[in-house]
Amino acid sequence: MLIEFYYDLFCPWCRIGYHNLTGAIDRWHAQGGEPVRLTYRAYQLDPKLPPEGMPFRHAAHGEAAQALSQVAAAGAAAGLSLRFDLMTRMPNTRLAHRFVALLPEPLKPKAIDALFRAVFEEGRDIAAIGEIEAIAALAEAEAADVLEALKRGEGEDIVAADMTRAARLGIQGGPLFIFGGRFALSGAYPPVKLVQAISRAAQA
Repeated sequence: MLIEFYYDLFCPWCRIGYHNLTGAIDRWHAQGGEPVRLTYRAYQLDPKLPPEGMPFRHAAHGEAAQALSQVAAAGAAAGLSLRFDLMTRMPNTRLAHRFVALLPEPLKPKAIDALFRAVFEEGRDIAAIGEIEAIAALAEAEAADVLEALKRGEGEDIVAADMTRAARLGIQGGPLFIFGGRFALSGAYPPVKLVQAISRAAQA
């Protein structure tokens, strides 16, 4: 079964949703469910950000602080640390999406997890090519040809196609999961709900 995962790397709910989805897939396979193939679809919450990104102004009070606190609590409940206090930049994630697009399929999960950790646990700026190079090494994706292709601007066609799909679907936020091309769920659902969705798609 194919599961399409629309995500942005600066979306904390996508971070939580991806963590929950991988847990759900593990549970599904442990129950003897059919093999699942995960496809990553790039999406941007704010595609109008300049390529270098913008400063991230962490609100210390008011509604914005309350919203971040609620997201951090949701992350903690899922077993994740979301360190908004460490963030200084709001990155344009297009470069990181292109990096993922250029990777061989087996390397993508580890790279995406490393990118999410860099943003939400370490406050790193993934709009910077130097950070992508460092993350590539950590994710065992340091192949020179991939990084050179990234610097040449390759991968843009793949990312642009994903963005077009996202616009056609009317996506306004992430994450969005499409199960077997049959139905979709939008939001950071817990693993048990995602297992139910996988089961429903398998029986459809």
